[in-house]
Amino acid sequence: MNRTIKEATVKKYYYKSHDNLKEHLQTFIDAYNFAKRLKTLNGLTVFDFINKCWHTESEKFKFSPDTCLPN
Repeated sequence: MNRTIKEATVKKYYYKSHDNLKEHLQTFIDAYNFAKRLKTLNGLTVFDFINKCWHTESEKFKFSPDTCLPN
């Protein structure tokens, strides 16, 4: 994952400030968590996998994953 992030951000773009990097990094992580389907999770996105676990084992969670959606 670290290599994927580095190749998608730092190695492709030049950032004028640290804030620009942080903004682009957050956008990349949101896209990765909500759009990228992973073979390890049997074709689910990270969010779909967490949501599925919450529905089957909700006692392990402090709050619903739906409350953590990005703006």
